[in-house]
Amino acid sequence: MNYFSKAAAAVLLTASALAAGCGQVHVATLNVARVQEEAPQIKSVITEANEKLMEAQQEAQAKFASNPNMTAEEAQQLQMETQRKLAGLNQMYSIQLEQKLNVAVQDIAKEKHLDVVMQDGAQPYPSVLVGSTDITDEVIGKLQ
Repeated sequence: MNYFSKAAAAVLLTASALAAGCGQVHVATLNVARVQEEAPQIKSVITEANEKLMEAQQEAQAKFASNPNMTAEEAQQLQMETQRKLAGLNQMYSIQLEQKLNVAVQDIAKEKHLDVVMQDGAQPYPSVLVGSTDITDEVIGKLQ
């Protein structure tokens, strides 16, 4: 019962803030899939990541091929090393992508005085139907 009184108090506080006019929220949406397809900085990071991942896989395949008499334990060890290397590369490039995207989004959010930026990529069912600004083109422009 105590939970409901706290929830009711929170709703009343929010409603009074909105009624007073200080609760105006500026919302924007961003289609991250489009940014990944169209922004040159993002595309170059993705291309580089794919190349490094392919190199690591080819390197592992070459090691397997160069030692056909490898024991099961050695093969398992090599496979684990390769998986660790691939996971590390994935993490490193994911962080780079996230940082580049976040910097561009934060800059545009400051410029436009936005409070919330939501990801919108589900084409048939967008996350915000009305009352938001799509900043996808501006983010792509920042990442030229």
